[in-house]
Amino acid sequence: MPSARTGRTDWTAIALFYERLIRISPALGTQAGYAAAVAEAKGPEAGLAVLESIDRDAVADYQPYWAVRAHLLQRLGKTREAADAYDRAIGLAEDPAVREFLLQKRG
Repeated sequence: MPSARTGRTDWTAIALFYERLIRISPALGTQAGYAAAVAEAKGPEAGLAVLESIDRDAVADYQPYWAVRAHLLQRLGKTREAADAYDRAIGLAEDPAVREFLLQKRG
């Protein structure tokens, strides 16, 4: 049932959508979106495992990866690692609004 009717988001369905989308387009954005959806459906550990499977060299300068990673580490209570990931995401953010949002999330 759509969230407009139930008030809930079906994260399992969204994760499945991303899983299938990766088969067609394994772009970094798709993989980061999949990790975020998996985290919502199955917990931050599962989402972080998806991120860990992505080639680190490929995401070295990919801001959304670092933002998702920071968020998941923060949810897991890994404060220092989360702050480092937030710093990386903030440094890579080109949009001032995104940078400000990440600064607020970092705390």
